[in-house]
Amino acid sequence: MHDLAERRLAIEGIDPEIDGGRFPAKTVAGTSFVVEADVFGEGHDVIDAALLWRRKGDEAWTETPLEFLENDRWRGEIIFPDIGDHQFTVIAWRDLFGGWARDVRKKIAASQKVSLEITEASHMVADAAANPRDPDGASALESLSSFLQGEGDEERKLALLLSDETAALMKASAPRNSLTRYERVLDVIVEREKAVFGAWYEMFPRSQAFDVDRHGTFNDVIDRLPYVRDLGFDILYFTPIHPIGKTNRKGRNNTLTPSEDDPGSPYAIGSAEGGHDAIHPELGTIEDFDRLVKEAADHGLEIALDFAIQCSPDHPWIKEHPEWFDWRPDGTIKFAENPPKKYEDIVNVHFYRDSIPGLWYALRDVFLYWIDHGVKIFRVDNPHTKPFPFWEWVFAEIRAKHPDVIFLSEAFTRPKVMKRLAKVGFTQSYTYYTWRNLKWELEQYLTELTQEECRHYMRPNFFTNTPDINPVFLQQSGRPGFRTRLIMAATLAGSYGIYNGYEVCDAAPMPGKEEYLDSEKYEIRNWDFDQPFHIKDDIRLINRLRAEHPALRDFTSLRFHNAWDDNVLYYSKGDPKSGSYLLFHVNLDPHNAHEFDFEVPLWEFGIPDDGSIEVQDLVNGNTFAWYGKHHRLALDPHSRPYAIWRLLGPVTQA
Repeated sequence: MHDLAERRLAIEGIDPEIDGGRFPAKTVAGTSFVVEADVFGEGHDVIDAALLWRRKGDEAWTETPLEFLENDRWRGEIIFPDIGDHQFTVIAWRDLFGGWARDVRKKIAASQKVSLEITEASHMVADAAANPRDPDGASALESLSSFLQGEGDEERKLALLLSDETAALMKASAPRNSLTRYERVLDVIVEREKAVFGAWYEMFPRSQAFDVDRHGTFNDVIDRLPYVRDLGFDILYFTPIHPIGKTNRKGRNNTLTPSEDDPGSPYAIGSAEGGHDAIHPELGTIEDFDRLVKEAADHGLEIALDFAIQCSPDHPWIKEHPEWFDWRPDGTIKFAENPPKKYEDIVNVHFYRDSIPGLWYALRDVFLYWIDHGVKIFRVDNPHTKPFPFWEWVFAEIRAKHPDVIFLSEAFTRPKVMKRLAKVGFTQSYTYYTWRNLKWELEQYLTELTQEECRHYMRPNFFTNTPDINPVFLQQSGRPGFRTRLIMAATLAGSYGIYNGYEVCDAAPMPGKEEYLDSEKYEIRNWDFDQPFHIKDDIRLINRLRAEHPALRDFTSLRFHNAWDDNVLYYSKGDPKSGSYLLFHVNLDPHNAHEFDFEVPLWEFGIPDDGSIEVQDLVNGNTFAWYGKHHRLALDPHSRPYAIWRLLGPVTQA
């Protein structure tokens, strides 16, 4: 009874609070983490509220004020200074002095006497002076209390009590009546910027010799670093670099009849040369890899590795730990399958029964091995086919020692499964972007990702293509489609990626499938990245703009605007703190030109509909003015299928 009476205020509707606090929200160090809450009590008391936050495990809390919005809704901002696991909660209290000041002003306005009210306030100040919460205000409180306790000059006392200085002093030092704390402490994972903002370039290291008769090496990859950096990428991602098994090795175009020269799929991990902590001998040695990681860093690139848990039938674990695998009644090992598909060049581990804890520790140690060799970014293959509890456990284990490690979930699966993987700890997530082609599809999906609750824990990474996915749209769109899908991927999401070959619009399909003909998964390719009609200039442009304009760093700032054509996607991104504000028009039709009317969002700058705004064309570099809200534009997919504008603010008169 007494406990309930003491905690008399209501604190509810916390945002973010993921599944009742079961999972953490996510943010980036040095950026704004916004919290909202409903805070109220009975009657008409003046309420005040604040956020408490700390690094997880610390005793002391830091306090940040909440500000009243409307209808009992409050908002506050935390800027976590460094990465790691943190916590926050909400507190609220009745502000008796604030309520006194509000009511006294009303009485004065009604010409009522307030002598007793001055005495009441004097007692409040005396209580605060006797036990100030803020030691810095102790002296001022004592002086004020002494004056209020003295005789005479009621008018002067009232003026002091109603002053802004006294209000601030009492807010900082007065007792907090009915102090109520939210019943839960909520977790926040604070990460580095690449967790939400990065440009990925994917390659097969074995193809970097540009000779189908010679297996590429890490030294060949080192020679390619200037090319990748020149395009503006900051993450270089490798498909698996481990020894490849020979049992049931796949041949070209995924055939079951390989020749002696076929290199096999790098996803068939493990041979007599080792498993997940070994390097395919033809690529080089661990010393070569270490040199590659260092050289990449010197070029401003981080290396990302593919983490695929499946094993070749030749993987050492099968003999060393048969209890980690499933066996058929006839004593043969059970191959991986997704009926009716069967993948006889790989087998899967199982995660329960006798695999706990040995397999879990072994996989954690594989991560730690590569982390020790300078890898802090991992793309995880098919994580939705592995247990949620394993991912939650292993990420907590790694984050405790290496909070800067990033994990990308490659799970093209059901929406709730993808979101659960993000909740249990994946830093980034592949998405359905690859298959969202129409205007309404893109707007609907992006609104979900940027405005709904998932924005607090699921960071999209928009890959335009992958070695596994050759989208039908790209197969049919030609060069214009490659350009528009690139621009949208790089600007709609914070993180995006391309698989090499995209820059030369490679899209030759296996007939009737979303797969590449002559797939690099099963053979060494000799790429010509200088062939005509490449789109390297588009890649350089958009990666340069991403580096220069803060508006592109926060994917949740995305807003869609009116362009009256179903083939034109029109959107903006803005960063109020820097004043960076960009507009994008994209022609989604790769075959036809479209001329359309659109609205300039003058209201974002406080400009009336008939006002004017200065604009910079970020594609061509010229600056001019738009007068009024309504304008017209044409986009031809065969010349320039997109337009990018920077809004600079109201036109100033000379």
